[in-house]
Amino acid sequence: MNSLNNSELDSIKTDLFKNYKVSGYDEALNENSKVRLSYKKFLNWFKDQEYSDLSKKHLDANKLFKITGITFNVYGNKQDREKLIPFDMVPRIISAKEWQKVEKGVSQRIRAINSFLNDIYHSQEIIKSNILPLELVYNNPAFLFQMIGFRPPNNIYNHISGIDLIKTKGSEFFVLEDNVRVPSGISYMMKNRDIMINLFPELFSKLSIKNSKLYPLNLSKMLKKSSSSNKKNPVVAILTPGVNNSAFFEHSYLADQMGVELVEGIDLSVIKGYLAMRTIDGWKNIDVLYRRIDDEYIDPLWFKEDSLLGVPGLMDVYRKGNITIANAPGTGIADDKAIYSYVPEMIKFYLGEQPILKNIETYRCSDSQSLKYVIGNIKELVVKEVHGSGGYGMLIGPFATSNEINSFKKKILANPKKYIAQPTLSLSTCPIFTKTGLVPRHVDLRPFALLSKDEVYVTPGGLTRVALKKGSLVVNSSQGGGTKDTWVIDS
Repeated sequence: MNSLNNSELDSIKTDLFKNYKVSGYDEALNENSKVRLSYKKFLNWFKDQEYSDLSKKHLDANKLFKITGITFNVYGNKQDREKLIPFDMVPRIISAKEWQKVEKGVSQRIRAINSFLNDIYHSQEIIKSNILPLELVYNNPAFLFQMIGFRPPNNIYNHISGIDLIKTKGSEFFVLEDNVRVPSGISYMMKNRDIMINLFPELFSKLSIKNSKLYPLNLSKMLKKSSSSNKKNPVVAILTPGVNNSAFFEHSYLADQMGVELVEGIDLSVIKGYLAMRTIDGWKNIDVLYRRIDDEYIDPLWFKEDSLLGVPGLMDVYRKGNITIANAPGTGIADDKAIYSYVPEMIKFYLGEQPILKNIETYRCSDSQSLKYVIGNIKELVVKEVHGSGGYGMLIGPFATSNEINSFKKKILANPKKYIAQPTLSLSTCPIFTKTGLVPRHVDLRPFALLSKDEVYVTPGGLTRVALKKGSLVVNSSQGGGTKDTWVIDS
C-alpha cells in the first residue's frame, strides 16, 4: 500500500489526527493508520496551514452558504423550517482509477433501469420470465397504469438519476438505493465545488481534480436532445412546486445555470395541443419540461384532482408526443426499495452483463420467510419503508430503544409489503474539520447520471453526504447530516 513515509506521517498525526480514532474502513487512513495515497497530496498541503486560518475559512464557507441561500425546508418543523445545510471543507477524495469502476457501474445500472421501465409499461417480459413478481408491480402505487402502452420520446424514462453508494471495505462501493423519480442534491454538489475553489484556489492549480461543474451544460444538452420536436434549439423549462418546496433553491439554481425558465403550474397552459408558458411577449411553447414535482401532482385531470401544482391537460399533450417530460411519469416505481433488490437481475436480463456494482443484501418483508427473519433479528437490521426517503420512516435496530423496536414490529406485521430490511453496515469514514483537529465521520455518495438516446454522462464525484454526529449512520440533511466536496483525482 502506498503511503507517506514515517516522518511525514508522524508530523501529520501530531497536528491533525491526534483525536482521530478509526473503527471500520476509513478512506484517509489505512488499517495501519498510514495516510492513503489518494489523500497524500492534500494532507501534505493541509498540514502546512495555520489551523487558525483554516478555522476562519471553515466559518467563511458556512457564511457563504447562508448568504447564497443554500438552505432546505424541513416539513413539520414550524420553529425552524428553513435550515442551513452544514458544510465540511475537508474534501472526500477518490482516485481516478477507483472512479472508473463507479462510473461504469452507475452507467450500467441506469441503462438497466431504463430497460426495465420500458418493459413493465409494455411487454413485461421480466414478469413473464418469473424474475419479478407481478404483484410487486401492479400493487405498487408508483406504477402508473396510465403509462401502459405509451413510449416516451427516444424510449427514455430516467433522464436524470442519482444513485446512492456506500463503501464498507476496501475500494468496493455498494448501491444503497436508486433515485430516479425526482432526484435532488445536484445544486449542493455544485455549490460545494464553488466554495472550495473560492477558499483554496491554489489547490485546484496544484492537484488534478476532475471538473464537476459541467453538469448544467450537460443537463441542458441532454434535455434538448430528448426533445421530440425538430427545432434546432428546443425550449426547456423547469417546473417547480414553488418556494415552499424543500429543494426550491436547487430548482432556481439549475434554471439560472442552464439559462432556462423556472415555471410553476400557474404560469402554464395547454394551448392548441401544446404546453405553453406565459412570458412578457405572450405565450411560448415548451418542448421539454424538467419537472420537479411528483407524478400525482402533474395533471389534475389524470391524477390528483385537487392539485394546484400541475397543468390540466399536460398528460394529453405528452401522450400526443408534443412534449418531453423528464423524468417520465411512472419512473418512480424504480425508486421502490423492494424493486431495488431486483436490479442485479435486471442487469443480467436486459443487458446480458454481470453487475459491476453490488446491492446491499435486502430482505423483502412481503416474503414470509424474510418477514420471519426480520422480526427475529430486527435489533441487528435497518428497516425501511419501500417508498420512504430523506431518512424518514426507518429504524436502525442497533441504535433503537425497546419501545421503538416493538412499535416497528407492529407496523411491519400490520403491513409487511410496506417494508424491507438490510444489515446494519458500518459506512466508511472520512475526515471532517473540527476545532480540535480532524475526526472521522460516516459518509455516503450520490453520483448523478444523465441518460440520452446515445450516451450516458456521469458527473465526476457527485454529492458526498456526511453524518456529522459521532457514531451516527444517518447522513440525510433532514436528519442533521452535512455535505462535502468530492474530488476525483489522479493519485
